[in-house]
Amino acid sequence: MRKVGLLGGTFDPVHNGHLLAAQAACEAAKLDEVWFIPTLSPPHKPQPGESSDNRRQMLEEAIATNPAFRVEDIELQREGTSYTIDTVTALQEQYPDIMFYWIVGSDMVKDLPNWRKINELAERLSFIGLERPDQPADDTMLPVFIRRRLLRASMPPMGISSTDIRRRVKEGRSIRYMLPETVIDFIVRGHLYES
Repeated sequence: MRKVGLLGGTFDPVHNGHLLAAQAACEAAKLDEVWFIPTLSPPHKPQPGESSDNRRQMLEEAIATNPAFRVEDIELQREGTSYTIDTVTALQEQYPDIMFYWIVGSDMVKDLPNWRKINELAERLSFIGLERPDQPADDTMLPVFIRRRLLRASMPPMGISSTDIRRRVKEGRSIRYMLPETVIDFIVRGHLYES
């Protein structure tokens, strides 16, 4: 059975921290692939500033050289708010021969009990909690049914955020080395995030 990690987000824009997280999860859980799932309408964040098409294209550019990475646009095809349980259920129906893992940052691990239909979600897959040396995933307060389904993956600290990248572009500052060059080129050509 193939093992696939799912990494959701707005990816507005995708940056090297996202790619590093995917690679760390891939190695820690010995995944065959990681699928990046750009969300249309996130339940707990502001709406993305860029269009679905631009965000998907930036992802495609960012992962083009890694055969273990792919973009899964299931949430972009769905109307309304995207919940993890709906995405996972649909993917399992479509790919019954794949064992899925949901990749979350250490800051989100403690919030797992608040996720929509978390009991059902924890029955369907395992979680990979990414830990930075300065921010270990604290699972002591998690219910046992989640703790049993949580794997840990360590990744080096990387202080890059999409918010900071958007601000830098707007201010005319450099974003070099924060994202793959192909994504920077896409942003520059499309004049994204300039206003």
